[in-house]
Amino acid sequence: MGEETLSVTDNRTGRSYEMPIKDGAVRAMDFRQIKVHDDDFGLKLYDPAFTNTASCRSEITYIDGDRGILRYRGYPIEQLAAQSTYLETAYLILFGELPTRAQFVEWEHDITIHTYIHENAKKFMDGFLYDAHPMGMLVSTVAALSTFYPQSKEIFDEEDRLLHMKRLIAKMPTMAAFAYRHSSGLPYAYPDNDLSYTGNLLNMLYKFSEAKYQPDPVLERALDVLFILHADHEQNCSTNAMRCVGSSHGDPYSTIAAACAALYGPLHGGANEAVLKMLTEIASIENVPKFVDRVKDGEDLLMGFGHRVYKNFDPRASVIKELAHQVFEVTGRNPLLDIALELERIALEDEYFIERKLYPNVDFYSGIIYQSMGFPVSMFPVLFAIPRTVGWIAQWQEMLLDEEQKIARPRQIYVGHDQRDYISWDRRESRQGAVA
Repeated sequence: MGEETLSVTDNRTGRSYEMPIKDGAVRAMDFRQIKVHDDDFGLKLYDPAFTNTASCRSEITYIDGDRGILRYRGYPIEQLAAQSTYLETAYLILFGELPTRAQFVEWEHDITIHTYIHENAKKFMDGFLYDAHPMGMLVSTVAALSTFYPQSKEIFDEEDRLLHMKRLIAKMPTMAAFAYRHSSGLPYAYPDNDLSYTGNLLNMLYKFSEAKYQPDPVLERALDVLFILHADHEQNCSTNAMRCVGSSHGDPYSTIAAACAALYGPLHGGANEAVLKMLTEIASIENVPKFVDRVKDGEDLLMGFGHRVYKNFDPRASVIKELAHQVFEVTGRNPLLDIALELERIALEDEYFIERKLYPNVDFYSGIIYQSMGFPVSMFPVLFAIPRTVGWIAQWQEMLLDEEQKIARPRQIYVGHDQRDYISWDRRESRQGAVA
């Protein structure tokens, strides 16, 4: 088979061009050769929101939206959720292979010894108002850590870079839990390094006067699975933000703070909160058919169904649905579950939703689980940020070591005024009077 190419004919000039196709893509810079005249800038590609633009090559996460496939480093998400732990999956995402027993023991130790944050960072968090949003506190505190670790700017020192990546994975649950305790008016609960990664998070969230907090094993495992499911998801909004900011060679704390800020936006990190709001407004199973009719008539939105990437089903959704039932055996059945199940049943049987490929995604059940575990909705994006940290830093490191990457600087299509001469104050005021 010969070399794959794309033939392009510019009808403005009649010239034809041959462009190589590699990995199902054509380089955007190849279009710059297409010009009307010699001093022409060349043809640009216009792609708002990067809906069909590949900004990098990556070995970390593979998604096939048409077939409902999600893999980390080649391993199906279903297998990892069933057999792995979050820290093991984090090792896989960061280093590319599953660890041996010895490697995992060392990795777990290296994460555990970095769970504490500097006491001055704690004082920094104390400065927030009592009703500050936990995600706003997290964004600010992660960024502030760059001032505690000025050596983190040595991003091309492999040993130093790895140290700060471990610190970020280790300290994110601590900062998240402290943000929750602060917003709840509770004293901070320090890390207990005898516990697992998610067990320690539950300890810092919910410990009160007991000498030793013992997390419920079902809830501990549920968080572990949720964290695996959310560890990475290719070039989403927050990852793209991280890569963009990271391309300026900023330190990892500032870069991850940028990713957290992107996640703070309701269109990215607020999807499961929107599902809860929708289910609460439906209020009962009896109201589901009427709600579905309103959705069909364009009067309401169906939250937690469909996905920007997945076109048939979200492979994480089936895992999380089963997880929900396990959690409810401990916490009690969330009354919103019955509404969710009925809504799912109708949507999956109705041609209107089938034709539009609207099916439950990962956010449809995750919010119900988090609510049942006692988390306020303000904590949902924070709980998203904790596991996604490893995905962000793996993508950040991959970007730094990619020789093709440069500082991000997209082009624009200018549609404003052509050159205009400066107008004096008198002329502006006389013109304004004439218009009035």
